Amino acid sequence: MKNKRAKIRNQKRIKNKLKKRIKERIRNRKKKPSGAPSVRQTILILDFGSQYTQLIARRVRENKVFSKIIPYNTPAKEIAAMQPKGLILSGGPASVTEKKSPYPDAGIFKLGIPILGICYGMQAITEMLGGKVKHTKEREYGKIELFIDDNRDLFNHLPGNFTCWASHGDLVTKIPVGFHTSAHTMNSPIAAISNPKRKIFAVQFHPEVTHTEHGNKILSNFLFKICGCLGRWTMESFIRESIEGIKKTVGNDKVVLGLSGGVDSSVAALLIHKAIGKNLRCIFIDNGLLRKDEPQQVKQVFRNMFHLNLDFVNGSKRFLTRLKAISDPEEKRKIIGDEFVKVFEEEAKKLKGVKYLAQGTLYPDVIESVSPSGAPSKKIKSHHNVGGLPAHMNLKLIEPLRELFKDEVRSIGRQLGLPDTIIQRQPFPGPGLAVRIIGEITPERLELLREVDKRVVDEIRNAGLYEQIWQSFAILLPIKSVGIMGDERTYENVAALRCVSSFDGMTADWVKLPYEVMEKISNRVINEVKGVNRVVYDISSKPPATIEWE
Repeated sequence: MKNKRAKIRNQKRIKNKLKKRIKERIRNRKKKPSGAPSVRQTILILDFGSQYTQLIARRVRENKVFSKIIPYNTPAKEIAAMQPKGLILSGGPASVTEKKSPYPDAGIFKLGIPILGICYGMQAITEMLGGKVKHTKEREYGKIELFIDDNRDLFNHLPGNFTCWASHGDLVTKIPVGFHTSAHTMNSPIAAISNPKRKIFAVQFHPEVTHTEHGNKILSNFLFKICGCLGRWTMESFIRESIEGIKKTVGNDKVVLGLSGGVDSSVAALLIHKAIGKNLRCIFIDNGLLRKDEPQQVKQVFRNMFHLNLDFVNGSKRFLTRLKAISDPEEKRKIIGDEFVKVFEEEAKKLKGVKYLAQGTLYPDVIESVSPSGAPSKKIKSHHNVGGLPAHMNLKLIEPLRELFKDEVRSIGRQLGLPDTIIQRQPFPGPGLAVRIIGEITPERLELLREVDKRVVDEIRNAGLYEQIWQSFAILLPIKSVGIMGDERTYENVAALRCVSSFDGMTADWVKLPYEVMEKISNRVINEVKGVNRVVYDISSKPPATIEWE
């Protein structure tokens, strides 16, 4: 009888404990709002200046893991505070055999975070942990054959040998204590090293480039097998995190955003609108440098379709007055940027409670203007989306797309319901047609270019090529040429046609347009646009040229 009573009491205790746990879980669920973002798993990329650093970031993201590029010399304490799942040390142009070579904070090796060194990253790891690197005359550049010595961890489930892409003039001659060689090439006895106990790995080649066979598998082994990432970073999660982040940052304050109608500003506007609703005030500035019918299209989509607070400002006269007799491209950009800020300042003063200025800045915008590593870099041109905000504006900056590439932004746009006419719209420069008119800008030349540009886009669309091409547009040149129309001599303007293919705008190649498409464009422009009698085609790639002419 005693045993039976004890058993009943024990069952009651268990039931009471279960009830308490259930109640506690319910309370916790109430505290945590539905749809709240989970902690983002991040891979940090320490940038040593490699031309492939951004490509590493893209490859990681393609595996549904968030990646972020940070300066190579970021203190270990700051890295630890970011709680990354792993670190990747990029390649770079420097050599560890030289004085004042860049090195990461030695404290990263004490954090217990998995590390992958690529090319220069491998050499830096080797030198810092007691190994040796020497310069060699027999450089490895281009495609080489890699032979696997250890198919665990980094090279798990890979064949015994395959082609990879190398670009280095230094070789590891002695590995640090605790490491072993995991791959070699014919010229390099030590092409990859591993220390599974400390979770530190390094390769002498570039797994991030497409020329390396199984490169993505190597990176995914690092991400999932070594770092333990779950691969749950998607555009859906980004949208959720961004909305929550904007709500938390802005609160009940107001945000003003310059809406151009392009993909970047449009997606930024909808993200912020979802977060704070009517507290977002969008301003569309007609600077007189836009394409044909563009203002009307923006009004139709954002005011009528999405019901955003949208103000229209006609600043054409102001912009064109300041641009009169200006031919230098950098001066044009500075004037347009300066006037844009002035208009914003004036409009913001009319609104109460505005404390934030939003921009659709993308990652390539930042990269092209300032080196993310903090290393010296030559600025090619100023960028309309980066910097330029005077301190007296008293507006804090919000850039919800700053860490994204163009294709990622388009993916977000689709999920937010943007029409294809905006999602697939080709990039258009902030200074507008001002950087597509070489030389002085006048109302007459602007109208001429608008008509030419419309026919270029029409024929590219008619050929079914618009969405396949990164950018297709016309440039009005500062020269005239002799021509014949009917039996009369003409002396009229020359228009250049520019069509490029690209993935993210960082590099670009000229498009080999079908001859019949080029012929239709040329015929329509010359026959229908009075003032143009010659069309030429730009066959330059980026680099060495830029996509825009100015």
